[in-house]
Amino acid sequence: MEVRTKTLFSLFVAAVAFTTAGCGFNQSSRFRMAFLPPASHASSPVVELAEPPVIQPNLYLKDVPPFLLTNPQFSERRTRADALVQRADRRFEAGKRYYQSNDAGNARREFDAAIDSMLDASDQGPTDREEFERKLDEMVDAIHRLDLTGLGASAGVEEGQFEKAPLEDILQMTFPVDPRLKDKVREQVTATVSQLPLAVNDAVLGYINYFSGRGHKTVVGGLQRSGRYRPMIQRILDEEGLPQELIHVAQAESGFIPRALSRKAAGGMWQFLKWRGNEYGLQQTRYTDDRMDPEKATRAAAHHLRDLYQEFGDWYLAIAAYNCGPVVVEKAVERTGYADFWELRNRGALPAETTNYVPVILAMTIMEKNAAEYGLDGIQLDPPLGFDTVEVSAPTSLALVSDIIDTPGAEMAALNPAILKGIVPEGYPLRVPKGSGNQLLAALQLIPAEHRNSWRAHRVGAGETLATIGKRYAALPGSIVAANHLSSVQAAEGDLLVIPAALRVEAPVRRTTVAQTTGARTSGGRTTVARTSAHRRTPVHRTSAKASVAKPTAPAQLAHKSPPILTRTASR
Repeated sequence: MEVRTKTLFSLFVAAVAFTTAGCGFNQSSRFRMAFLPPASHASSPVVELAEPPVIQPNLYLKDVPPFLLTNPQFSERRTRADALVQRADRRFEAGKRYYQSNDAGNARREFDAAIDSMLDASDQGPTDREEFERKLDEMVDAIHRLDLTGLGASAGVEEGQFEKAPLEDILQMTFPVDPRLKDKVREQVTATVSQLPLAVNDAVLGYINYFSGRGHKTVVGGLQRSGRYRPMIQRILDEEGLPQELIHVAQAESGFIPRALSRKAAGGMWQFLKWRGNEYGLQQTRYTDDRMDPEKATRAAAHHLRDLYQEFGDWYLAIAAYNCGPVVVEKAVERTGYADFWELRNRGALPAETTNYVPVILAMTIMEKNAAEYGLDGIQLDPPLGFDTVEVSAPTSLALVSDIIDTPGAEMAALNPAILKGIVPEGYPLRVPKGSGNQLLAALQLIPAEHRNSWRAHRVGAGETLATIGKRYAALPGSIVAANHLSSVQAAEGDLLVIPAALRVEAPVRRTTVAQTTGARTSGGRTTVARTSAHRRTPVHRTSAKASVAKPTAPAQLAHKSPPILTRTASR
């Protein structure tokens, strides 16, 4: 009996040691990832990519007390989810290695498998749901960033990165309903005057619940930015005879970011694909894209929405068609026999994202019309943009314009988001700060037309010489003297000098193709991820961050720096 007791005790100790080691409990480690992986090694054989990388054991259970790890009931509940999370880690790391070797196809396959594994783990019920969802969000975000930088997201974009719309991922999600909201919102809608019909149901209430909590900053940010364009949008909607509440379509599309760009290359505040924009007069040239022009795009969107309403006779169907395309809605109506958005939604006849698109717009409309109830009153809106419009008589560098009127390049780019490469084409209606138009035109007359796309201007500062100024712009002092007809090599403080800088030669652009996008959503209390693929599924529309424009990094060209945003249906 004593021998048997010792034997059982030994086996118990061994089992505890094995279980503790197998679970990989590690207090000091946490899930980490680099958004951009380290440089690849050309000498590494491709076959090595198939080998799963060495990873840390499951880390999302970091805060579990060690004594629980030996509990058989606890272990049984978490083992399956842990294994799936570990598998997701391995596939994610393998995908990054393929990415480093410029193998987009295999990288995409591994990333998809990683997300699938995380979804399976979600079904098993992770022990720490909050930590699990944080890890899933980080993985999705990392894949998204890799997608934007190296897997073809910038296809068709001639220069730099554009903006990611704040609601890009939100349109893939559904949210729980706060029961306390139902009666409150119904009373608000009953007392609300709206040109757009307002409906209250669980889909709308779920988004009101989200925008009242976790998503509140997103709504506030969009509302603040809307101040720049709100008077213009309201004027155009009124001129076109459309409901003023349709301004929230732009909020859902881009958060009022003029240079928002989707992975499917839908662009601008109203998110037009090129071909659809062309139908409504939005043209592209080597240096400009009318989709990024807030006023032109608003007018085009108003015409498009009016056409859709005339076709469907219902604003909800028209808004849905704006998202997924009129053909998709037409076929859904034909298949089901119902020309009712909510019926089509209930029957799953529309793309998942489209079924959330209309509720998002209704939720934002209800909240803004009852601003005090949702913490939206008293928000300081950005002031409306004020500007003069001038036409340049020759291709002109936007940097030169900034020099002449002493306006930061970022401000000039914000006034002219449709100018893509820092060059203003001949005859283009250039916007400049109010009161500076005449100054600009007068100064441009002093610069030969053939040099306005490369030359610069410089206001001489205290202690500056032609030598120091020339060094800054890579121009010889003698050339500055000649260009300005100076009688000596001395520069007087305060003088505005023309600088004969060399024309910047553009580097060739590598074009790629978007294969697939990945995003997270929540449905019925469980986290899931919706994937869209150009070759497997009908792409869906995603909208998404705070606008920022980088300062010039080269004398004759402005660089715009920001992340892009949204996925659009191919029919848009």
